[in-house]
Amino acid sequence: MSIKIPASVNNYLTADKDSDLDKLSQCFTKDARVHDDDHEYEGLEAIRSWKVQTNAKYRYVVEPLRAAVTEKNVKLHARLTGDFPGSPAELDYTFVLHDGKIASLDIR
Repeated sequence: MSIKIPASVNNYLTADKDSDLDKLSQCFTKDARVHDDDHEYEGLEAIRSWKVQTNAKYRYVVEPLRAAVTEKNVKLHARLTGDFPGSPAELDYTFVLHDGKIASLDIR
Protein backbone atom coordinates (compact mmCIF):
# COMPACT_ATOMS: atom_id res chain seq x y z
CA MET A 1 0.00 0.00 0.00
CA SER A 2 1.32 3.42 -0.96
CA ILE A 3 0.72 6.29 1.47
CA LYS A 4 0.86 9.86 0.15
CA ILE A 5 2.53 12.20 2.62
CA PRO A 6 4.31 15.55 2.31
CA ALA A 7 8.02 15.53 1.43
CA SER A 8 9.10 16.73 4.89
CA VAL A 9 7.39 13.78 6.59
CA ASN A 10 8.68 11.33 4.01
CA ASN A 11 12.19 12.76 4.44
CA TYR A 12 11.87 12.42 8.23
CA LEU A 13 10.86 8.75 7.93
CA THR A 14 13.70 8.03 5.49
CA ALA A 15 16.29 9.81 7.65
CA ASP A 16 14.98 8.00 10.74
CA LYS A 17 15.22 4.64 8.96
CA ASP A 18 18.78 5.43 7.81
CA SER A 19 19.76 6.91 11.21
CA ASP A 20 20.92 10.01 9.31
CA LEU A 21 20.84 12.73 11.95
CA ASP A 22 21.93 15.50 9.59
CA LYS A 23 19.10 14.82 7.13
CA LEU A 24 16.66 14.31 9.99
CA SER A 25 17.58 17.70 11.48
CA GLN A 26 16.91 19.35 8.11
CA CYS A 27 13.28 18.17 8.28
CA PHE A 28 12.53 20.40 11.30
CA THR A 29 12.17 24.14 11.83
CA LYS A 30 14.82 25.72 14.11
CA ASP A 31 12.39 26.00 17.01
CA ALA A 32 10.61 22.67 16.45
CA ARG A 33 9.13 20.70 19.31
CA VAL A 34 8.85 16.92 19.75
CA HIS A 35 6.74 15.12 22.33
CA ASP A 36 7.65 11.44 22.79
CA ASP A 37 7.43 9.01 25.69
CA ASP A 38 6.11 11.70 28.07
CA HIS A 39 9.05 14.04 27.34
CA GLU A 40 9.32 17.33 25.45
CA TYR A 41 12.26 18.23 23.23
CA GLU A 42 12.58 21.78 21.91
CA GLY A 43 15.02 23.00 19.29
CA LEU A 44 17.26 21.14 16.88
CA GLU A 45 19.96 20.16 19.41
CA ALA A 46 17.39 18.64 21.78
CA ILE A 47 15.70 16.80 18.91
CA ARG A 48 19.03 15.48 17.66
CA SER A 49 19.93 14.26 21.17
CA TRP A 50 16.51 12.60 21.49
CA LYS A 51 17.05 10.67 18.24
CA VAL A 52 20.56 9.55 19.24
CA GLN A 53 19.24 8.20 22.55
CA THR A 54 16.11 6.64 21.03
CA ASN A 55 18.01 4.92 18.21
CA ALA A 56 20.62 3.50 20.59
CA LYS A 57 18.10 2.33 23.17
CA TYR A 58 15.36 0.79 21.03
CA ARG A 59 16.74 -0.12 17.58
CA TYR A 60 13.38 0.03 15.86
CA VAL A 61 11.79 0.05 12.43
CA VAL A 62 8.76 2.20 11.55
CA GLU A 63 6.16 0.87 9.13
CA PRO A 64 3.59 3.52 8.12
CA LEU A 65 0.11 2.00 7.96
CA ARG A 66 -2.15 4.93 7.09
CA ALA A 67 -2.16 8.71 7.04
CA ALA A 68 -4.59 11.61 7.11
CA VAL A 69 -3.13 14.71 5.48
CA THR A 70 -4.32 18.31 5.55
CA GLU A 71 -2.49 21.44 4.46
CA LYS A 72 -0.64 21.85 7.78
CA ASN A 73 -1.08 18.51 9.56
CA VAL A 74 -0.22 14.89 8.99
CA LYS A 75 -1.60 12.18 11.24
CA LEU A 76 0.34 9.01 10.61
CA HIS A 77 -0.50 5.65 12.17
CA ALA A 78 2.51 3.32 12.17
CA ARG A 79 3.76 -0.01 13.49
CA LEU A 80 7.06 0.05 15.37
CA THR A 81 9.04 -3.14 15.71
CA GLY A 82 12.21 -3.20 17.76
CA ASP A 83 14.03 -3.85 21.01
CA PHE A 84 11.43 -2.57 23.46
CA PRO A 85 8.75 -4.11 25.69
CA GLY A 86 5.49 -4.68 23.83
CA SER A 87 7.08 -4.82 20.37
CA PRO A 88 5.54 -4.53 17.91
CA ALA A 89 3.45 -1.53 18.89
CA GLU A 90 1.19 0.78 16.91
CA LEU A 91 1.67 4.50 17.49
CA ASP A 92 0.20 7.73 16.18
CA TYR A 93 2.49 10.46 14.88
CA THR A 94 1.00 13.94 14.56
CA PHE A 95 3.14 16.28 12.47
CA VAL A 96 2.42 20.01 12.28
CA LEU A 97 4.06 21.60 9.25
CA HIS A 98 5.26 25.15 8.68
CA ASP A 99 6.88 26.38 5.45
CA GLY A 100 7.57 22.84 4.28
CA LYS A 101 9.24 21.70 7.51
CA ILE A 102 8.11 19.96 10.67
CA ALA A 103 7.26 22.50 13.38
CA SER A 104 6.08 19.90 15.86
CA LEU A 105 5.82 16.16 16.20
CA ASP A 106 3.73 14.37 18.78
CA ILE A 107 4.20 10.59 19.13
CA ARG A 108 1.71 8.61 21.22
